[in-house]
Amino acid sequence: MTLDISRGRRVKEGDLVIVVGAGRSGRAATELLLRQKARVRLLEKNPGALAPEEISALQSKGVEVRLGEHSAKDFTGAAFVVPSPGMPVISLAAYMPSGNFTPEIIAEMELAWRYLDAEPVIAVTGTSGKTTTASLAASMLQAQGYSVFLGGNIGTPLSEYVLSGRKADALVIEISSFQLQACSTFCPRAAILLNISPNHLDYHKDMAEYTEAKFRLFRCQDENDLAVIGRDLEPVAATYGLKARTVWIDGTEGTFSRCGLLGGHNLFNAEAAWQACRFFGVSRENAARAVADFKPLPNRLEKVREHKGVLYVNDSKCTTVAALEVALKAFERPVRLLCGGKFKGGNLEALIPLVRAKVREVALFGASREHFEGAWKGVVPISWYATMEGAVHKLAESAMPGDVILLAPATSSFDLYKNYVARGNDFKAIVGRLV
Repeated sequence: MTLDISRGRRVKEGDLVIVVGAGRSGRAATELLLRQKARVRLLEKNPGALAPEEISALQSKGVEVRLGEHSAKDFTGAAFVVPSPGMPVISLAAYMPSGNFTPEIIAEMELAWRYLDAEPVIAVTGTSGKTTTASLAASMLQAQGYSVFLGGNIGTPLSEYVLSGRKADALVIEISSFQLQACSTFCPRAAILLNISPNHLDYHKDMAEYTEAKFRLFRCQDENDLAVIGRDLEPVAATYGLKARTVWIDGTEGTFSRCGLLGGHNLFNAEAAWQACRFFGVSRENAARAVADFKPLPNRLEKVREHKGVLYVNDSKCTTVAALEVALKAFERPVRLLCGGKFKGGNLEALIPLVRAKVREVALFGASREHFEGAWKGVVPISWYATMEGAVHKLAESAMPGDVILLAPATSSFDLYKNYVARGNDFKAIVGRLV
């Protein structure tokens, strides 16, 4: 592969690189670093994250594995640090050595980017809609006949693509605020920022830091690149001095008449994907075919079952108050709402008019009861259950034909579940058992 010097320094043979986290991304980064003949130290806080045979296999390749709580000595002598995708960069500050020599902190995404061979990239970020938009863009490119790699925060680390030896015509990358904070030269040909609303405020210092992280997506672009941005962000974008050609969208463009996805917000997502893909030569006809044929993704306004005239919908990926607003606006039918989990911030009181108009009752489960009851008590009937199953059965008993029972938690899942996928799967299993 040829080296574009604008991509930043590559890892040299013998460099010590600290990889923090032994998840899929950390493992992929480790393998890529080993290919570059780097010395790799893999840190993992959870002692049970790696089986003994996995540790032995890594050690046989020369990886130094350290389990347990991190300390400053774990980072001594490092040239680079590659944090887990869900690890805020600021949390590494306590471990960094003082003095003139400090390691470069780079996301796994940034590391892999430096080893691409000039493949064109579409990158997608935003508080909500990232995965659907990235998947729509990949489908549009494939409808045009392109070979496509779809990955990043969506599931497959970019390092795995580099290691595979594939050469796709285009790469579609979903990227998070945490990853962007540790990117310095990542530069997509087309960059999409859908929206920004309060999220990850349990990790980011404040909204200013979160917003700045999102706008880092555009920092390396020039006039030959494309920025696709939600029109609501136009005043904010003006403060960042974007150099790329910019297209503003609001979802009212009317490009697509047929869309199999619930909610007007998905027309916005489709428009964002189309504006990026037309920059890559995709025809409107092929894009329209891709949108018409696109199936809802799991846990994103996913229709689960129609039972006794009641529609059950799984929107477990709804982890913010802003995403709950979008979900409620997707339905004309009366909604019986399931909420609860680890609250990440946001203004529930602002949703009172929408809740009053759309929601017949709310059943809470798990954590954050106090947030929802504090905001909506007296607005809508509310009950609480320790588990989701109790909440689902309560709503199923009171629902009337024509209603929607909607799982849209507006929280992360980490009170009761490993992740939002496990939460959505539990909902689907509970609904599947209803008789």
